[in-house]
Amino acid sequence: MRLPPETLRRFAAEKLGEAGLCSNHAEIVADTLVEGDLLGHVTHGLALLPRYLDELRSGGMAHEGAADVTSPDGSVVERWDGNWLPGPVLVRAALTVASAKARQHGVGAIAIARSHHIACLAAYLEAVTKQGLAVIIASSSPSNRDVAPFGATGGVYSPNPIAAGWPTNGAPVMLDVSMSITTSGMVAAMAAQGSRLPGGWLVDTEGRATDDPATRAAGSGALLPLGGLDHGHKGFALGLLVEMLTTGLSGHGRLEGTDRWGASVFVMVLDPAHFGGREAFCAQASWIAQACRVATVANGAPPVRLPGQRALERRADNIANGLALAPDLLAVLQKLGLQSETRVAQ
Repeated sequence: MRLPPETLRRFAAEKLGEAGLCSNHAEIVADTLVEGDLLGHVTHGLALLPRYLDELRSGGMAHEGAADVTSPDGSVVERWDGNWLPGPVLVRAALTVASAKARQHGVGAIAIARSHHIACLAAYLEAVTKQGLAVIIASSSPSNRDVAPFGATGGVYSPNPIAAGWPTNGAPVMLDVSMSITTSGMVAAMAAQGSRLPGGWLVDTEGRATDDPATRAAGSGALLPLGGLDHGHKGFALGLLVEMLTTGLSGHGRLEGTDRWGASVFVMVLDPAHFGGREAFCAQASWIAQACRVATVANGAPPVRLPGQRALERRADNIANGLALAPDLLAVLQKLGLQSETRVAQ
């Protein structure tokens, strides 16, 4: 069954509104969740809707309002207090402000404290690259301590994703990568299914790599940093970099010891026109992209795929033919009231 994306957006916005979220915010959150599914980031799409609804009902997510700008000088950079508003609302607003600053000054950056969860980072990128701008987004979750520092057996910080997108003379390059081998959401999903992970992505209390998600479900062990037991010192270092950009620059995070679900966020937009020029930027970005596409591969192997290429192809197919949801997610949405007759004719 394939479902029209617009139907899913309307459904999600309706449910968010029923839970108390103001209409404008509900539309932004719904659009961001569906965009995550369109790109194939299924753990950070509509799968988040039930938990978001619970957060709205419990008061963990603010229903309306705007961020407070708390920085003394906002010419190029700003610091926001997000007031626990939905992450998609804050990130969209931050990208609008940062893009305007970048067009004027070459760069614009916003650090956000006390944001709620920001969903799929990749979902924000293409809208910025279409303007000829480059964008970097980083996020950490101060209440999440699932990832072990390299050499440790217990979690200290969160998967700490970083995303970036930039234009070329063709499709943009878009990446969205966690600084751990996998995400907390993926581990939880695999544990719920009773499945094993594809590799030794977790570390147990003895310091051994394991593919058993029940290790985390039982409250022991941790996610390994990107690179695992072999090269995890690199992922650990990058995870600390994200902490610096997010909790450090926003001035709020782990020191406070919060257990509230949310995020510290960093958003930066750059305008190549203020550097070497947009035409030169796209020429350089296009050259390296094409060189990678035609790079020599092993006999019979597929050609090199650039970051974001498959996601954009998947998005185009899902828009044209409808979005296919996993059976378990579809069942959850149907329990929330999604009607089966909304499917696309096959």
